[in-house]
Parts: sequence; C-alpha cells; structure tokens
Amino acid sequence: MNLTESVRVALRALGANKLRAVLTMLGMVIGVGAVIALMSIGRGLQAGITAQIGSLGTNLLFISPGATSSGGVRTQAGSAPTLTAEDAQAIVDSGEVPQVAAVPPRSPPGGRWWPTGRTPTPRSPG
Repeated sequence: MNLTESVRVALRALGANKLRAVLTMLGMVIGVGAVIALMSIGRGLQAGITAQIGSLGTNLLFISPGATSSGGVRTQAGSAPTLTAEDAQAIVDSGEVPQVAAVPPRSPPGGRWWPTGRTPTPRSPG
C-alpha cells in the first residue's frame, strides 16, 4: 500500500463516518484548549506567588516561639508564650546584632476577634 492509496482510504473512511470524525476533532480541540487554559492559570498563579514572596524582601527574618507539649501531644508551632515585646526590644537595644534595624510586633496566630456581634475565629498572621 503506497502513500496515495493510504490517503484515499483515509479520506473515504472520514467521509463514511462524518459524525465520528467531527466529534473526534471536537474532543481534541477541547482537550488542547483545556490543557492550554490550565497551564496559563498555573503560570499566572506561580508568577503571583513569586511576586508576593519577592515583595517580602531578602532582609527579613521571622523568629517565632516554640511549641508546648502537654501529655505527649505537641501544640501548634509558635503557640508557646516564650517571646515577649521586651525580648524584641532587648535584641534591638543590645547592640550585639547591628544589622537589626527594627523589630515590629507580631500577634500570635489564632486570635479571637469580636466584630459587630459576630464571633469568627480567623487566623491573625501579623
């Protein structure tokens, strides 16, 4: 079977099964479009996250307290009340770390807010 005969057989098969050919092409177009859409969404999210992380800067260092342990069960990291505002001020005032320009306060995670009669329990990261 040569190339000309193969093309003739293929065109005859497409002509005989028009609906199948159209549905196959439609499925391929939808599949390729879905892959392109998901790839562009993924790249957009990646760029956004990278920009957010980059906006933090390279000169930031976060120090969190450890976790407590009760009955062999460890609590959430950063939940131990071991660091205070006085500790932060002591780091700045000691002069032992001259690279420290400022120490901003940071509230512990999981605070409880009471806005306008509602009782949500949001995480408070900063």
